[in-house]
Amino acid sequence: MKVLVVGNGGREHALTWKLLQSPGVQEVVCVPGNGGTANLPRCRNLAMSVTAFEGIARCALVNNLELIVVGPEVPLAAGITDYLQAQGLTVFGPTQAGAQIESSKAWAKTLMAEAGIPTAAAAVFTERDAAIAYVNQHGAPTVIKADGLAAGKGVTVAMTVEEAIAALQAIFDGQFGDAGKRVVIEDYLTGDEVSVLAVTDGLTIRPLLPAQDHKRIGEGDTGENTGGMGAYAPAPLVTPALMAQIQTEVLEAAIAALRNRGIDYRGILYAGLMITPQGQPKVIEFNCRFGDPETQVILPLLKTPLEKILLACAQQRLADLPPLEWQTGAAACVVLAAAGYPAAYENGLPIHGIPEAEATGALVFHAGTKLVQSQVFTDGGRVIGVTAVGDGVTEALKNTYAAVECIDFEGRYYRRDIGHRVLM
Repeated sequence: MKVLVVGNGGREHALTWKLLQSPGVQEVVCVPGNGGTANLPRCRNLAMSVTAFEGIARCALVNNLELIVVGPEVPLAAGITDYLQAQGLTVFGPTQAGAQIESSKAWAKTLMAEAGIPTAAAAVFTERDAAIAYVNQHGAPTVIKADGLAAGKGVTVAMTVEEAIAALQAIFDGQFGDAGKRVVIEDYLTGDEVSVLAVTDGLTIRPLLPAQDHKRIGEGDTGENTGGMGAYAPAPLVTPALMAQIQTEVLEAAIAALRNRGIDYRGILYAGLMITPQGQPKVIEFNCRFGDPETQVILPLLKTPLEKILLACAQQRLADLPPLEWQTGAAACVVLAAAGYPAAYENGLPIHGIPEAEATGALVFHAGTKLVQSQVFTDGGRVIGVTAVGDGVTEALKNTYAAVECIDFEGRYYRRDIGHRVLM
């Protein structure tokens, strides 16, 4: 079969790489792709926006592409699945109605309350003064969230009232544009964070391996939130008993609540969870797509052909698919970012050492890159994700960092403590 992958990040490079591993996939077309997908055999990039719905549909129809996999949240929230399905195309990714579970944190909070899904108590505000008064009354620590999509950067964990008010001022002053027209203020949760991504056809839902992401820019989980600076899987924090609890109380409850709202949700449901000191899962947020960089550590461990899973979800026959198969061991990913990220950064810098990193056995997933003739250049904040596998997390991290040292570009920055929680 031929597949179209929408997106240009590390997640989409990983999806494309995994699809092309299967003998059942003849070709992958990436819209728009990046410098890494441009170099994959049996893959070609098309320079179109991820929201150019008409062009994407025309490409799929002309090239007889049998499955469209949507990577990023922005086109999902804008209704790409609705548009493509109306053209008779098969899509992996929820409709615009389903994507609200990520595109509106307030909407997701209401859904969780309806479903009885464990989560932090929260209040929603559209007025600055009311939000500030709430923070002054309830104190800190607290969590301030822009309601809409903010590329993973719209959340502030405020340890003081002053920090919370500063975050509110920035949001209401337009830091995140329309995404900040509403603000969600949540109770602060303690514990360990974990990402559980699950595939669903709207009726059946199956979790993938649990992963642990590292959101903060600084080592020791300090500094600003980013799109993710590294990850590892499987996260040993999620025992089989805990996963069974998450399956029932979170995943199945969410899909049932979506069905009750008349939403046929087919794609990824990604639960960002806090595991409390008592060992109980609480939902921090839901996302409507594959995580990045979690995808880069989950897919290398997957043995079941990826296109079979995605197609079964899109065609609502996931229950008929045999249990997912995984290889033993662990995988770890370290993100190399541009100097200045997550604030302003420079593009167009040459990247060196990728072949040497790949020669160690690591996987190099491009994110913010572009290929000009035969040279790869930086073209984003998170530039490259380096992934390696091992018998356990410790070995996987050792192999990953050995490959990281091979790659260089001006101002390269990466965290040197990915996996520190599990290593402790």
